Amino acid sequence: MSSVPEVLFVCVHNAGRSQMAAALLAHHAGDRVVVRSAGSAPAGTVNPAVVEVMAELGLDLSREVPAGLTSDAVDAADVVITMGCGDACPVYPGKRYLDWELDDPAGRTAAEVRPIRDEIDRRVRALLADLGATA
Repeated sequence: MSSVPEVLFVCVHNAGRSQMAAALLAHHAGDRVVVRSAGSAPAGTVNPAVVEVMAELGLDLSREVPAGLTSDAVDAADVVITMGCGDACPVYPGKRYLDWELDDPAGRTAAEVRPIRDEIDRRVRALLADLGATA
């Protein structure tokens, strides 16, 4: 792993789980971790309920645009965390992979997305400690 670990969060649409995880890790880690997110079939916009529940934490996702998964992003990552993209996620040798089974926020209300956000936050904090990148 490089001196500053790089983490890539991947889900199907890059409109919910991976966007929340990337924003939370970037928020908690600052410049101690390079954070990216991508989707195997990116949506056009971030889920509005996700934008709403992240704004409650002071994190603005309203200008984020879902990105497509590229080989370059996987190659650059030290840790790749998948979130429900199944067979669409490529596996490259030498990368650390984690699969976080999380409910999909698509079609859910903000009240239903909050527990997903909170679980992602818990996992992100544990990942940050595991990476040795805590403050």
